Order: sequence, then C-alpha cells, then structure tokens
Amino acid sequence: MRTRRLGGGRLVIATHNAGKLKEISALLAPYGVECISAGSLGLPEPAETGKSFVENALIKARAAAEASGIVALADDSGLSVAALDGRPGVYTADWAERQWFEGEPGRDWYMAMGKVEGMLCAKGADVPRDAWFSCVLALAWPDGESAVYEGRVDGTLTWPPRGTIGFGYDPVFVPHGRERTFAELAPEEKHAISHRADAFAKLVAEQFG
Repeated sequence: MRTRRLGGGRLVIATHNAGKLKEISALLAPYGVECISAGSLGLPEPAETGKSFVENALIKARAAAEASGIVALADDSGLSVAALDGRPGVYTADWAERQWFEGEPGRDWYMAMGKVEGMLCAKGADVPRDAWFSCVLALAWPDGESAVYEGRVDGTLTWPPRGTIGFGYDPVFVPHGRERTFAELAPEEKHAISHRADAFAKLVAEQFG
C-alpha cells in the first residue's frame, strides 16, 4: 500500500537546532514546503528514550504532530565509529552534553569530537578510522499515521577538526571520495552526498515522485 502523500504546505520540523532546520528547509524548498521549527512554536523537546535512530525519530515526529496539529518531520541522526563498536550512535548528541554553565545547559561539540579522538588514540596509532553517519527521517500526521526513511554516508575521521560550515561532528568527518570534511564543503555539495540527503532522496521519491 502506498504511503500517504505529503504534498506542499506547512511542515513542522521537530528540532530546536537552527543548523538542522536550515539544512532541511533547503532540501524541501523545491517542493513548495514551508518549514517551521518546533522551537519557533514553543514546543517542548520530548525525551529521546528509543534504542535506535528509528525509535527516536518517531518519538520526536509524533510529539510535534500531536502538539501542533500539523504534519511533522523529525530527523534522528548520528555518528557511528567502527573501531568503537558503532558508538556513539544514538548517543551522538549525549556525548556533547556539558554541565550547566552560567545557568544554561548546552552542547560542546568540540568536546564530543575530542572524546571520540581520545578513544581512538587509546586504541593505538594504527586503529582504523572508518565511520559513518546515519539519518532516519520520520514523518508523522496528527492522526497517528507515520512513514520512515533511512540514509547513510560512509567516510573516515580526521584530526584536528577542519572547517566551520557544518555542525556537530562535521569538522572531523571526511566522506569517501572527498578530501575535505563535511564542515569544509559548500552546503550544496554536502547536501548532494550526505546521510540526510540519502534519506531525503527516499522521502522525495515516495512523497513527491
């Protein structure tokens, strides 16, 4: 049975991350979709209690759709490192959590990248640096229907971090076939090859094809 079609109109992006909203908006702009963030609507961030990217994406999408009454799209993505048995995986963002500072919680991505690098270095100079980014996109309608799309991009890790264009672990990830990190690539180049682009290609084929 064919998945329900999204069409144009407004879509709630279940994120409070401005960088992620910008990237998703750019990918959906050609299809007449107006993206608004859960943050701009004042929606709370649900606890991501899932054990997989799929579970967490569905938790966020369903929470945003139910709270807003608008179709919602959630992305759950992360970095997996082969030599670290796939970690940080679903805990990618958790590794960047820092202690409360001046009354505000937040994330320190340089700290998170350093943690990965430190764990790799502890395994020796010759440890493989193979890694991949995974992305799961979950669409949820206010009536409870949902659809899921999965994407992936493989690459290697480098150190020290390079580039300022991306976000998260982008400055240490060099996708296969490139010499620059995700944070050094122009947005249009990254959008063409990223894990999110892979998942979006599947979403677009089904929703707008």
